[in-house]
Amino acid sequence: MDALKLDHCVIHVSDWERSNRFYAAVLGAEILPRQNGFTYKLGDILLNCHGPGIAPNLVARNPVQPGNSDLCFAWPGTIESAIAHLQKCGVAVELGPVATRGAKGEATSVYFRDPDGSLLEFMAYPTVGA
Repeated sequence: MDALKLDHCVIHVSDWERSNRFYAAVLGAEILPRQNGFTYKLGDILLNCHGPGIAPNLVARNPVQPGNSDLCFAWPGTIESAIAHLQKCGVAVELGPVATRGAKGEATSVYFRDPDGSLLEFMAYPTVGA
């Protein structure tokens, strides 16, 4: 069987405008209309959003709530550039940099929160020749 790849996951936001600004500025998301709300496109991954005006998802046993997501994103540069980006965006680093391990092996991460309190992580892998 070929390796599976994540296509999308679901987050819940409490304020569309605030979250749209945050995810566009901090994560570089393309904001796309979806049903009565939005979805955030990050390369080939989607963050489907539940929020105001969206009926609860009856498929999930316990639908996702604002602030209870925990997502990690591979940062394309150094952890120092990730921290500088967060500072430029006015986002506080909650923890890090710390040594972590991701799907590609050893890495360094910083943790921060979205406007609803969901935990987000930028993970930087060592660069070749570093």
